[in-house]
Amino acid sequence: MGKNLCAALKNIKDGKDRRFPDLAIEDVYEYDIDTDPALLDTFCKDCGFVFNLAGVNRPQNQEEFMAGNFGFASTLLDTLKKYGNRCPVMLSSSQQASLTGRFGNSEYGRSKKAGEDLFLDYSKETGAEVHVYRFPNLFGKWCRPNYNSAVATFCNAFANDLPYTVNDPSVELELLYIDDLVDEMIACLKGEEHRCEFEGLTVIPSTPSTSSGTVDPSTLRQAQGPQGSGTTSSGTVGRYRYCPITHKVTLGEIVELLKSFAEQPKTLMIPEIPENSFAKKLYSTYLSYLPKEKVSFPLKMNVDERGSFTELVHTLNSGQVSINISKPGITKGQHWHNTKFEQFIVVKGHGLIQQRNLNDPEGKVLEWEVDGDHIQAVHMLPGYTHNIINLSDKEDLVTVMYCNEIFNPNKPDTYFEKVKG
Repeated sequence: MGKNLCAALKNIKDGKDRRFPDLAIEDVYEYDIDTDPALLDTFCKDCGFVFNLAGVNRPQNQEEFMAGNFGFASTLLDTLKKYGNRCPVMLSSSQQASLTGRFGNSEYGRSKKAGEDLFLDYSKETGAEVHVYRFPNLFGKWCRPNYNSAVATFCNAFANDLPYTVNDPSVELELLYIDDLVDEMIACLKGEEHRCEFEGLTVIPSTPSTSSGTVDPSTLRQAQGPQGSGTTSSGTVGRYRYCPITHKVTLGEIVELLKSFAEQPKTLMIPEIPENSFAKKLYSTYLSYLPKEKVSFPLKMNVDERGSFTELVHTLNSGQVSINISKPGITKGQHWHNTKFEQFIVVKGHGLIQQRNLNDPEGKVLEWEVDGDHIQAVHMLPGYTHNIINLSDKEDLVTVMYCNEIFNPNKPDTYFEKVKG
């Protein structure tokens, strides 16, 4: 969390993230377990917002839970009070703080709940705004494997050909992607946080919003009531905060997706990755664990005296992309399709694309002169025989080819016919 959040904040500070032109960040103070403790005073005196992501979840003994998850929080708040700094403070808590269901006897949960109560009491005492988030399981780049994230452990195992164990594939996890978490942290910094109450592990959203569906910060501040109580005369608007985008997925589903990802260099199959889908986020996470020797992989080049043809990627439902290289003076194609359609995009060299409708009694030939200095896409039309000619006598013609279906040798839908007899 810290690495990703700090990277995002620095991007905003340096003007690299164009989504936030009105959000000014002068500096980002980073404080970790090995930071000089004297800097805590400096940071707490000067800061305008605090993200507290500190915590202990793999201690040597149970007492360390309370020391790490309650102790530092207390030190942090005391230091802010020391300098009269009532800036907003965010707390990273956990679903386990609900102390319900399987978390009913969680020492970790009790320490997190104690931290939450400390923050809420601090808000009542000082009037400072606090933002307590109960996060579910997290996943994304830079997460340590074999520690406290099953997704990180599995991604690392598949990326590095390591053994792994799934005790019960039907176990369902609620997962929060790191980019979605960071987006919520930036929203919180801007006063656009999502508020809620909890019934056990169930989020009860309670964020007031404008008619456009976006959060109105002034409404939030007014609705929050005195001293950050989170209540108004009409009821509760939410003591807690939450990230609105999470994914519920089983361990078995995660493993099956990772198996398909690991096979991609052989199958060339790019997984379905709809916008904001779990698969898209898991694929990006998986790639971040690849060792150097797997970052690149060879492709099968079909080579003859005319040049080469290489399939680049396959998709589940939208065909394939290939690269075609034609030697000087070579003509390729000279065939037609019933249903299959293609796009030819010349990216290097100088060529001529020709097409003829098989049912044109006049045999009219349509022509497009193409070159890599003026890139354009040309449709290969169903029912038209077509070719591509390298017009150069010394330079290869390089063409990116998209086809709406993966080549099936048992049903190629490709029939030889010269464009010009």
